[in-house]
Amino acid sequence: MKVLWAPWRIEYILGQKEKGCIFCDKPKEDRDRDNLILYRGKLSFIIMNKYPYSSGHLMVVPYRHVHSLEELNTEELTECMILTVKCLKCLKKVMHPDGFNIGLNIGVVASASIDEHLHWHIVPRWAGDVGFMTILEDVRVVPEHILVTYDKLYPCFKEEE
Repeated sequence: MKVLWAPWRIEYILGQKEKGCIFCDKPKEDRDRDNLILYRGKLSFIIMNKYPYSSGHLMVVPYRHVHSLEELNTEELTECMILTVKCLKCLKKVMHPDGFNIGLNIGVVASASIDEHLHWHIVPRWAGDVGFMTILEDVRVVPEHILVTYDKLYPCFKEEE
């Protein structure tokens, strides 16, 4: 029998959920690496997903606490799309994925685990990265520690400024 070890997932599953909104609170702190914030724009920021679906799973988040896409103004929408493209460029340069899943989960029924603050998911994908584990056991294998991925991506986001 093979055993997969993914200890960071149990923290999320069983752990006490943080009070407040992480997308509002984390950018106020001066601890970007600890909070996995890769880039700060004027109206939005890029943060790594602490409980990723795959290595390099990023999120683009407006600073303003909004629940739905239509609440964003034109400037916020524009910057969010620009930062999404920035994510694609850096992920391609550093991680060389074969493709991407990019999207929004709006509402709990649409699988939004944090539905009170809108955010885009940018998930790099590789040929063969989804196999029987996900299909049969609802398990994903993330092959690299999240801070190792952060340290690889961070310099690229500084170059892209």
